[in-house]
Amino acid sequence: MTVDLVHVELGARAYDVRIGPGLIDRAGAEIAPLLRRKRVAIVTDETVAPLHLARLEAALAAEGIASAALCLPAGEATKGWAQLARATEWLLEQKVERRDVVIAFGGGVIGDLIGFASAILRRGVRFVQIPTTLLAQVDSSVGGKTGINTAQGKNLVGAFHQPSLVLADTLVLESLPTRDFLAGYGEVVKYGLLGDAAFFDWMEAHGPALSTDRAKRQYAVLRSVQMKAEIVARDETEEGDRALLNLGHTFCHALEKATGYSDRLLHGEGVAIGCALAFELSQRLGLCSQEAPSRVRAHLRAMGMKVDLADIPGDLPSAEALVALMGQDKKVVDGRLRFILARGIGAAFVTDEVPPETVRQLLTGALTARR
Repeated sequence: MTVDLVHVELGARAYDVRIGPGLIDRAGAEIAPLLRRKRVAIVTDETVAPLHLARLEAALAAEGIASAALCLPAGEATKGWAQLARATEWLLEQKVERRDVVIAFGGGVIGDLIGFASAILRRGVRFVQIPTTLLAQVDSSVGGKTGINTAQGKNLVGAFHQPSLVLADTLVLESLPTRDFLAGYGEVVKYGLLGDAAFFDWMEAHGPALSTDRAKRQYAVLRSVQMKAEIVARDETEEGDRALLNLGHTFCHALEKATGYSDRLLHGEGVAIGCALAFELSQRLGLCSQEAPSRVRAHLRAMGMKVDLADIPGDLPSAEALVALMGQDKKVVDGRLRFILARGIGAAFVTDEVPPETVRQLLTGALTARR
């Protein structure tokens, strides 16, 4: 298999995303052209380090690149003030200079956290994303959104800070637990639903094979990154089209907050449930046919994914409380909550003209179905 390349066209901040097998073992050669001096700082987590860190360090050493590594706890709870401070202080202790490169080596949590640390360190140092989960490869490692969660909500503190390079080693995905792989697939599905009906058709036919078929898995990552790169190039700071990438996320972020950013609900699982709810809401508002939400739910079920609120273990707050949590979302503009809805599969759009009562009724029905 060859390595695919997607160029994210952002003028002076443009960069490449390389997608394919064995890129960790080639990381030294890929990163060396970026370096002014042959040293890097790596930040990873306690899940990734024992599996893959030695290979990355060896690949860097093979090119004469010295490295130091910091290992943070795994999980969404790491994406907060405490670990941001820890990582930033460590990077300063390593005497990282503005012209140096920091490597974010892990899933979306590490990518978001270390991207943000890189943005604020010395008012901006360069960083390279080496995403190790499906979710990070297809979504969070591309586009320059960085940040942390706070008590008030998800990703409310952050910065737009583009990486200098993204290396998506598709072989790493074979070490993922099934649940984590399927959570990442929630973001893959999102791309077909928001703007490529043919890609969703392809997923209906080939989705179940992604866990075993390397070529199909690489195509799914490639097409997702192509779509994201195209949208980011048009709208880097989410003034327009980029908001489409938040399909399912208005519901998802409220559910993540309600479940305490815990392993009760992984981000990609919340995205999948959120996409199903967004299509149901679209149908209730007369925007799309009943067939569309039915197809979404049927495909997610066929993949063995979470689809409904009933699939989330433990108690959830009332519909009113969930709507209130949505009010803390970044997508609120002038006090009006923006939703990404759809006129059909592959035809999403952004609107703030959604009656709150319709949302409450939808969530009330979903919560009632849990009992």
